[in-house]
Amino acid sequence: MHIKDTAHQALAELGYPEQKVKTAQARQISATLYRALPDHHIDSVFELCEQLLESREWMLSLIAFDWAFRVKKQYTPNTFEVFERWLLEYVTDWYDCDDFCTHAFGELIVQYPQLIDKTHAWAKHDNFAVRRAVAVILIYPLNKGKYPQNAPLNAADLLFNDEHDLVQKGYGWLLKVLSKTSPYEVIDYLKAHHKEMPRVAFRYALEKLDNQIKIELMSL
Repeated sequence: MHIKDTAHQALAELGYPEQKVKTAQARQISATLYRALPDHHIDSVFELCEQLLESREWMLSLIAFDWAFRVKKQYTPNTFEVFERWLLEYVTDWYDCDDFCTHAFGELIVQYPQLIDKTHAWAKHDNFAVRRAVAVILIYPLNKGKYPQNAPLNAADLLFNDEHDLVQKGYGWLLKVLSKTSPYEVIDYLKAHHKEMPRVAFRYALEKLDNQIKIELMSL
């Protein structure tokens, strides 16, 4: 049976596609299907991931990105080429961008932080979800405390004038996560750019700051 048919069969037991399947349920199915795979070598798994992604169904993409994360111990710098191709070809909205970048693709950056420079070109891509990835790919490294020091603010600079609200929210989210460990770095950035910064990004960025600082920044 083709892997897409196998996945569909497992999802159908939960009523898919007529009934909405929760992300947590899909991840449980993903784990079960992954354990049943005869070969867990990264090349074999990525080939199956590609078949799932080609369906362009969110539930199957979720499984594909989950499997890609499960082989993280086999990543090499060359994995970037595969992941970038998937991003450019299959990621079309904020939810698949976030799922991919806050797990598998973010883990790759944790392992090989020098690869972050290759993401900068995405800031000029026509697809807003690809542009959003410039920021979102750093969320996982930030949460792990393993990221290139200047990368978050560089990402914010690259996306600063983007007109899409979901890109603005993406780098605002990045700054918000950064503020949990480096609040003064974010405060200084917001103070320096408050006049030009889109308010959506600005408000996202200051959400986790001290209340008094938030009031001060919002009054600028």
